[in-house]
Amino acid sequence: MLDERALAACMTYVDLNPIRTKMADRPETSDHTSIQRRISAARDGKQPQQLFPFAGNPRESMPVGLPFQLRDYLELVDWSGRCLREDKRGAIDNQLPPILERLQIDPRHWLYLNCNFESRFKYLVGAAHLVRNACEQLGKRWAQGICDCDHYLSPPITS
Repeated sequence: MLDERALAACMTYVDLNPIRTKMADRPETSDHTSIQRRISAARDGKQPQQLFPFAGNPRESMPVGLPFQLRDYLELVDWSGRCLREDKRGAIDNQLPPILERLQIDPRHWLYLNCNFESRFKYLVGAAHLVRNACEQLGKRWAQGICDCDHYLSPPITS
């Protein structure tokens, strides 16, 4: 994972696998997942020792750890899981989770990534310019999925 967009998409994709396969109906009952361990530890105001910790907002100086707030990630997984469940009725709250706004990810793209992450990306994942830089450093001429990286994981161009 080359940037926080790719990291968040991959982590959420993996943490929601039991829900997509109907082995669990919510993250806290998803046995053998990191999200279940994180939720269990969070109930005690802690982070699990066996997992890389959440360290905070990536735009501030931070210690080594995942570049998100734990609460933001939990909200993101919950929101994404509610959108993925076909048997749920209701609407998505108009207010997006803070991490999506912070990472500038279109919610439609986020949902697509959560359903298709593994089939769309095989090697390098991140904003297209980071994938191109990594390819150059590795001496590779191209990377599978670069168009999807550009479309789904690159920040919007602002003028």
